[in-house]
Amino acid sequence: MDELLTILQENARTSLEDIARMLRSTPEAVAARIAEYEKNGTIRGYRALVNEDLLQQDNVTAVIEVRVQPEREGGFDRIARRISGFPEVVNMYLMSGKYDLLLFVEGKNLREVASFVSERLSTLDGVLSTGTHFMLKTYKQDGVLMDGDKVDERLQISP
Repeated sequence: MDELLTILQENARTSLEDIARMLRSTPEAVAARIAEYEKNGTIRGYRALVNEDLLQQDNVTAVIEVRVQPEREGGFDRIARRISGFPEVVNMYLMSGKYDLLLFVEGKNLREVASFVSERLSTLDGVLSTGTHFMLKTYKQDGVLMDGDKVDERLQISP
């Protein structure tokens, strides 16, 4: 991957000047490259990585495995577009293995997520089965430890 994209993925708040120094470039050239990545859709957005366990919210995240019947002319894409249109679906991936789609769904509580699965998702034409798993705690997300403290648990070697 382009080194510029790697820097932005690690910390999108890195200043243009710092990025330019790292890349041995100018801030103007870096800004132009970023603008081009945004324009062509390579960069789709920016966001903060939040430790939701520290918030005073009771939102629920579920991971849902979905088996679907691929459509003749559209394969998985057409049904994936329909499912991705639901506001509860925050991430979705085509998978290999026992199920076809992996969804990350958010709701205010267990009942809301269960209602989404039973009344809206599983009733779609082409959805063969679902398996729902509720996330209990996040230890690491996007390469970042959520507890904030890196603990070296290796045994010490003494002479």
